[in-house]
Amino acid sequence: MAGKKSWRDMSKGQRLSVVLSGAVNLALLVAAQRSIGRTPDSQIRGKKALWRAASFINFFGPVSYFLFGRRRESGLVGGTPATR
Repeated sequence: MAGKKSWRDMSKGQRLSVVLSGAVNLALLVAAQRSIGRTPDSQIRGKKALWRAASFINFFGPVSYFLFGRRRESGLVGGTPATR
């Protein structure tokens, strides 16, 4: 098993990937937290407090919230009310 690499031991590409993955993770966290705060309780599956805590799990928490935590409104197609 390889030992830990320090920042200095990383190539520029490795450093860039660490910074980019951190930025994506932070953006997902902020987006999930804002969505949880702005969404009414009735539109969230489960308790808001649990989704807030789960969103701090790297990548998987926010993605899980966006995939499974929000209720989809029926009757909407493409963000607009469906007409028949």
